Amino acid sequence: MATTLRVRPAALNLTGTAHARIADLMARAPADAIGVKLSTPKRGCSGLAYSVDYVTEAKPFDERIDTPGGTLFVDGGSILYLIGSTMDWVEDDFTAGFVFQNPNAKGACGCGESFTV
Repeated sequence: MATTLRVRPAALNLTGTAHARIADLMARAPADAIGVKLSTPKRGCSGLAYSVDYVTEAKPFDERIDTPGGTLFVDGGSILYLIGSTMDWVEDDFTAGFVFQNPNAKGACGCGESFTV
């Protein structure tokens, strides 16, 4: 009996504009950066916030997502809060930033900077 391997779905979905922004960030990254990392540190009025920073080393439990423009790492301690989310990059006349559609979020603060699960 042949064993078929199922392709594991991505923990996080990225839009085309998010891919482009990661490529832009990596084009201007410090020389020792190996990618950018998404994490959910405790802060803000709802408890958790989204944070994207350059990373110089991969941690053993981080989720690695290879994009056309560079590597996105998702913090191993944050991945459970983010499974099934969509990461987008949005720019308008007043602001620019990554925006998340997170099915795990049970609430968010009024300004949208933090969320709770």
